[in-house]
Amino acid sequence: MSDDLPAGVDRHDFGDGPALATKGTPEYGERTDGEWRRWDPNRSKLGATIEKGLDTGLSGGDSVLYLGAANGTTVSHVADFAGPTYAVEFAPRSARDLLDVCESRPYLFPLLKDARKPETYAHVVEADLDCIVQDIATRGQARVAAENARFLGDGGRLVVAIKARSEDVTADPEDVFEDVLAELRETYVIEGRARLEPYHDDHLAVVASPR
Repeated sequence: MSDDLPAGVDRHDFGDGPALATKGTPEYGERTDGEWRRWDPNRSKLGATIEKGLDTGLSGGDSVLYLGAANGTTVSHVADFAGPTYAVEFAPRSARDLLDVCESRPYLFPLLKDARKPETYAHVVEADLDCIVQDIATRGQARVAAENARFLGDGGRLVVAIKARSEDVTADPEDVFEDVLAELRETYVIEGRARLEPYHDDHLAVVASPR
């Protein structure tokens, strides 16, 4: 576990005590103070992962592949401090919102693609990335992480939020997590893990490095 924040992420007081924050254009009604914008862990699995003390390995200027960017809530914070950030989203409606987020972030590149088919965007995404952030609501989350491992460089990290209910809505979440972790270990070495309660129910954050 680590209390270190990625370079470009800080704790800022918005009037109710220190909270995670980045500097950038506000996007979803979050509280702001000058250039600072609050990073709400209740609306961001990556924000919750950082709040839980996991060492994500992220740092300022890193190159990132973000799988499951949705309408850009979390990836907007990532792009505030990272370098080239490739945001993959499958749903056209969410992708339209994502385009608006990209307007003020020149190093955020939206891709209307399916994260389960990395071959469809391999010609766009650079190799040897520093980090993959994965937040997708689909069965086969470990398989998606394995298929996209091709983009990580030496020393790269996977930061994934495993959604138990997306794998099996009837099974005990801990059983689901163990099954997904077992599959992840075929491609990755698990560096850290933490349940994301109270921010997100039935989610497990995992930080891993490629084998």
